[in-house]
Amino acid sequence: MKTVIIIPARYASSRYPGKPLVALRDVHGGSKPLIQRTWDAARQVAGVEAIYIATDDLRIKQTCESFGADVVMTSEDCRNGTERCSDALRELSFSPDIVINFQGDAPLTPPWFVEALIAALKEDSGIDVATPILRCDVQTHQNFMTDRKNGRVGGTTAVFDRAKNALYFSKEVLPYTGDVASTLKTIPVFHHVGVYAYRPSALEKYMAWPPTDLENLEGLEQLRFLENQTAIRCVEVEARGREFWELNNPVDVARIEAVLGK
Repeated sequence: MKTVIIIPARYASSRYPGKPLVALRDVHGGSKPLIQRTWDAARQVAGVEAIYIATDDLRIKQTCESFGADVVMTSEDCRNGTERCSDALRELSFSPDIVINFQGDAPLTPPWFVEALIAALKEDSGIDVATPILRCDVQTHQNFMTDRKNGRVGGTTAVFDRAKNALYFSKEVLPYTGDVASTLKTIPVFHHVGVYAYRPSALEKYMAWPPTDLENLEGLEQLRFLENQTAIRCVEVEARGREFWELNNPVDVARIEAVLGK
């Protein structure tokens, strides 16, 4: 089965304009733009036919081509990364069996998170969409709570049923734990890792649906699938000692650089 990674990248982020080109420094003091560090992370994933960065912005295109990435220009009308991945498919020279949406703001994504999604779709033909979830450790949970306390929207949480099919995704910290979280051996909050695996047929259906109410309210593209009765399989992954966080707000630059610094 042919698998392709598409990294959607847009300049006009409502929360952080120009985010893909923000410079991030590593332990050696080297500086690379966010989109390059994400591309570097995507290149570590095994079993992938090709990697493309999908954008509608010439500044991003030129930057990506300068470090050797393949770029697909997509429509300015794409409203989210899922739509941009679907649009990019039309420009490819081959038809993949699995499409990975590797979020352009997630350079800390370990390869095994994505490999777990690919394996899930290969093993179960009934799964059309899959996404990773990561149980919060104390630090990640604290990051979530700190962001909400300060009026910032940080990462996304996921709740799911016993079959690991998603019930809901939110930028609020769900489930509500009150004051008991610090007393529990394991925190019952799962960080939704912003990566998706789709079958092309799922992307075709997605494009046929108009944006939905919950999708618009939360600003979460995957809710369009749930509101149209399409299951999303949540694949639990393990950090294996790695820290994970996306670059959602300017404050996250320091958080991610601190991890790169290790």
